[in-house]
Amino acid sequence: MEFENIIKRALEVREKYGQYEREKSGREWTGPEILQGFVGDVGDLSKLILAKEGRRDIQDVDAKLAHELSDCLWSIIVLADKYDVNLEQSFLKTMDELDGRLDG
Repeated sequence: MEFENIIKRALEVREKYGQYEREKSGREWTGPEILQGFVGDVGDLSKLILAKEGRRDIQDVDAKLAHELSDCLWSIIVLADKYDVNLEQSFLKTMDELDGRLDG
């Protein structure tokens, strides 16, 4: 799947969450609220990485790790869209910069 299609799918799901939030609480989550959700996902990801390394006991760690990594990617895509960051373009630029540093 092309990255453009991944972004499109993530934003379709975010729109559905926005509708759910409006029905449930009368408004959509703000950027900071989305960020708080992402931070929670990163905390969950941290626990799963520890489990994967044998430092915690979590059942079905591989499936949960895949899910949490996907959750984190979704949050990043949603935040990039919310703050008008072209994630694909920015990612490629950042990789070129990092690669350039290594080539020194």
